[in-house]
Amino acid sequence: MPNFSLDDRVFEAAAERFPTPFYLYDERGIRQAARELNAAFAWNEGFREYYAVKALPNPAVLRALMEEGCGLDCSSLPELLLAQRLGAKDGDIMFSANAMPGNELAFARKLGAVINLDDSSDVDLLAKNSGVPELVSVRVNPGSDLNRHNGIMGNPEDAKFGWMPSQIPEGLEKLKRMGARRFALHAMTVSNTLHEEYFASSAAWLFKLGLELESECGIPLAFVNLSGGLGIPYRPEESPVDLQRVSGLVREEYQKAFGPRRDVAIKTELGRLITGPFGWLVTRAIHRKETYRTYIGLDASASNLMRPAMYGAYHHVSVCGKRASPGEEVVDLTGALCENNDKFAIQRSLPRIEPDDILLIHDAGAHGHAMGYQYNGRLRCAEVLYTPEGDYRLIRRAETPEDYFRTLVET
Repeated sequence: MPNFSLDDRVFEAAAERFPTPFYLYDERGIRQAARELNAAFAWNEGFREYYAVKALPNPAVLRALMEEGCGLDCSSLPELLLAQRLGAKDGDIMFSANAMPGNELAFARKLGAVINLDDSSDVDLLAKNSGVPELVSVRVNPGSDLNRHNGIMGNPEDAKFGWMPSQIPEGLEKLKRMGARRFALHAMTVSNTLHEEYFASSAAWLFKLGLELESECGIPLAFVNLSGGLGIPYRPEESPVDLQRVSGLVREEYQKAFGPRRDVAIKTELGRLITGPFGWLVTRAIHRKETYRTYIGLDASASNLMRPAMYGAYHHVSVCGKRASPGEEVVDLTGALCENNDKFAIQRSLPRIEPDDILLIHDAGAHGHAMGYQYNGRLRCAEVLYTPEGDYRLIRRAETPEDYFRTLVET
């Protein structure tokens, strides 16, 4: 269900200080989510969450998560540079990328990142650019073995990510000859699932494969990275996953696979689960249009939050000060882009919305601002952190027209 942990007055006060639209993040909620995940998997001594930087790449949020013991999952050179600026050191970074340039591999190695190879050809690329480290992770695509299709990730066999299982033994033998002494496995086959059995079934499959490869290649399994995929309840009728149950199911599979062994660590790379419920896009109603439908125009657009336009994703919407009001009219909530899919909600029942009303688009704390763009010259908005002390911190200013023109090379 949507997160109503903050009173509407928090957002109204923020909107008095910062021009809409802007993102507001609840630092207390984000920290608590990280603590609950760490507590749930505390039974595994080597457990660590590597927060998926792509979900919310803001230094203020990432610093808070690092203070809670999280590492950072990076997938590009700028994300690595961000991790470096935050003081990430050996073991704090998981570098997972596909079709990666050699210079990014080399820089990741320089920072002491754990390298997660996406393809068998990456072995030679790694050796050429930085040498093979003692520990290497391999991203595996299980294909039909874990065929859990959903609308974001798709069918595993159609996905561009990971090695086929049959390719890994030869790759590990090659890595071993080049200096690798331990290996790890990584897989992610769904995105935003609320099925609590998902992690356990993925873990069981990876544990089995890891033991088989360990035996065949004579190189020990260091960890299994269950990656991300656990979702959040975007719709009011949905419930959040029970992390204790998820962890318990994974623990059962761990004990079945490894018996008394305790040397295989578990890692995760969750993004949405950690920050998704604790971010809101705060926007104002600026226009009403009555034609074949009633359209409420907002000062935000898909350039601020593209998930509804890109995936048809649902985000709950509430109107500040009218949370308890019944749905009085059915409207489409739109932005100003010259695209008909620039809609945050379609035929949604909401209280009557008047000009200058503040609307909250919920569960936007992951893959929200990070996926922004500048189409139509609509610029990306500010980000604000609501601190545990009840203060507001501007942690990213809004873009300006000067920013829009800054990268042009005029002749």
